[in-house]
Amino acid sequence: MMLVEETSVPTAALPVAEFKEHLRLGSGFDNDDVQDSVLVSFLRAAMAAIELRTGKMLLEREFAWSVAMWRDAAGQGLPAAPVSAISAVTLEDRLGDTAVVAPSAYRLFPDQHRPELRPTGACLPSIPSEGQAQVQFLAGYGPDWSDIPADLRQAVMLLAAHYYEYRDETALSSGCMPFGVTSLIERYRPLRLGAMR
Repeated sequence: MMLVEETSVPTAALPVAEFKEHLRLGSGFDNDDVQDSVLVSFLRAAMAAIELRTGKMLLEREFAWSVAMWRDAAGQGLPAAPVSAISAVTLEDRLGDTAVVAPSAYRLFPDQHRPELRPTGACLPSIPSEGQAQVQFLAGYGPDWSDIPADLRQAVMLLAAHYYEYRDETALSSGCMPFGVTSLIERYRPLRLGAMR
């Protein structure tokens, strides 16, 4: 199983000016943008950390997900949420020959935590022996910063500020995340109640 980000978040979609205000950086100077590239890197790092912890893609982008077998032919959970569209499903055999599955053979079952690829008939198309299926989909709350829920936006700001303030710190343990951030993202973390499809 492999998830590949096909498009990246454009820099213009990142709230650099808002982050500067959050950090209370000075403004009105000739070199106001001198730290912009550093601030962008901390915003991207904070977004990536929160997406990893929650399984939620914040800003909308395209992904390609490859699997060697379906966990359940009646519906396959997708590895990211929220998903707004499935653009293609392609089957590939062991020799690399591909076949595009007709869009009429599957549908998206939307869910905030675990969206699924579901068949319109009895089961999803069979994956060739030693082959794979590739599912291309669009995931994220939307293309603009304002599309992200307010508590997740605040979590990104807090975590990016933490990274900025402690950028030279080497003593922090791996995976360290401030309490305020973990409490904000807690309700977005996936629930593990039993066997998942």
